[in-house]
Amino acid sequence: MSRRVVISGMGWITPLGHDIEGVWKKLLAGESGVSPTEIFDAKRYPTSFSAQVKGFDLAAFLGSDAARHAGASRNAAFALAAAQMAWSQAGLQRHDSLDPARVGIYLGGGEGPIDFEPFVEAAIAGCRDDEGGGIPLDTVRWAARAMNVLDAVRELEQDPNLAASHLAVQFNAQGPSLNTLTACAASTQAIGEAAHMIRRGDADVVIAGGTHSMIHPLGVTGFSRLTALSTRNNECIRASRPFDRQRDGFVLGEGAGMIILEVLEHAQARGANPSCEILGYGSTADAFRITDIHEEGRGAVAAMRMALEAAGVAVSDIDYISAHGTGTQENDKIETLAIRRLFGPRAKSVPISSVKSMLGHLIAAAGAVEFITCVLAIRDQVVPPTINYDSPDPACDLDYVPNQARRAPVRTAMSNSFGFGGQNDTVVVRRFDA
Repeated sequence: MSRRVVISGMGWITPLGHDIEGVWKKLLAGESGVSPTEIFDAKRYPTSFSAQVKGFDLAAFLGSDAARHAGASRNAAFALAAAQMAWSQAGLQRHDSLDPARVGIYLGGGEGPIDFEPFVEAAIAGCRDDEGGGIPLDTVRWAARAMNVLDAVRELEQDPNLAASHLAVQFNAQGPSLNTLTACAASTQAIGEAAHMIRRGDADVVIAGGTHSMIHPLGVTGFSRLTALSTRNNECIRASRPFDRQRDGFVLGEGAGMIILEVLEHAQARGANPSCEILGYGSTADAFRITDIHEEGRGAVAAMRMALEAAGVAVSDIDYISAHGTGTQENDKIETLAIRRLFGPRAKSVPISSVKSMLGHLIAAAGAVEFITCVLAIRDQVVPPTINYDSPDPACDLDYVPNQARRAPVRTAMSNSFGFGGQNDTVVVRRFDA
């Protein structure tokens, strides 16, 4: 008999705040977390705004334990805070009677903020001005300068796996620990794979989710070169407009979303009250292009279908879809096409929304944060809106819950994440019924 996987705790750090209920209230009110970029001077960049986490203090979540994580990168600190929130909501304590070997981690964690300027300074210092062309590197001069300007801890914290390491230390998680970085699909994949980990019997409790911050010069430059970012610098709050005909790209965000997954029997034995159950997960690759999704939504359709089949439900059972919905021309059009292809005549009657319109695109953390909104929609029987939706696009002709939250019966929801490189991940979640 398959082990049932339930959700016993949730936490997030977002551009709209650092607590579940406060952020949820703002999402339902259609508030935006977008503002001019303050983390670095972005005035000379094509896009000078983003969705930043503000007023964050790790000690507010970990207390004296924050000292154990001195030097943690921005995204690792977000993960720690969100996981602590989820751990507490689940009714767990760090020194609980858990078997640490049965507590796992599955994170969709991005790289830490790049230590860009000191690295460039060290590289320039190591360049010899030789005659005869070329600029050879003087490794001795480079090393001497690098020892002065590069910080060993900051360099280490750039590795994508470090956030998971911090979580293992904080929660004494000695079971399987994995990190995946499949771009925008990473944390949805992490949640799905964590559920598989529990079903296989590899763990009883898994801390799963994602964390990322790419609001730095290299991240903004890269997405700008891909022409993926909105450039509405004069009206940045209205820049993220998924499915709208006038959309011109996504808004880069940052944050973390973490959930506690447990095998049902374990949660019940300790008196926990699960909110929802993960029914199914689908993961596919487009096998098409590095930057473009397949024009017929081939991989997205396959991932959604796989998740439905694993869940044992039909398209008629889905009451809400949390869309990937980035706000780029191609993504929104093809995601719409994929939903139409799979759902058929029912496609137009399913509420669909993209909270990226308010939170921006949290990249590796996006899927986990959006998954949490599905759980909250099921809990409260209300779906969040897609804001900034003003001009319908004939190619995007579904119900995107425009501009205002909506009361709706939601028992089963689907959360989609489709990443650069053609990675597609879908999770189906349902209200827990004993």
